[in-house]
Amino acid sequence: MDARALVAWNVRRIRVNRGVPQEQLAYDAGIDRSYMSGIERQAENPTIDLLDRLARALGVQLSEFFLQPPRGAAAPKALPKGRKPIRSPPKKK
Repeated sequence: MDARALVAWNVRRIRVNRGVPQEQLAYDAGIDRSYMSGIERQAENPTIDLLDRLARALGVQLSEFFLQPPRGAAAPKALPKGRKPIRSPPKKK
């Protein structure tokens, strides 16, 4: 598995396991949802700075994106379809 495929696999695995919609992760990392989709489809080549923002948004170490999946592991399943409401950041007082 090449590096881009490895990152795509792990970003999606972590996101799905935590139940975070793509749109929400994109919002939390400060990127467009379509770019987030491109990362998971291996169509985009994210910078290390962006991977760091994604890791922080998911609450994991950056190294988690580079773990090899177990041999024969199934691809992460998709979350249920449909747009989810974006969480607004807490209002500052």
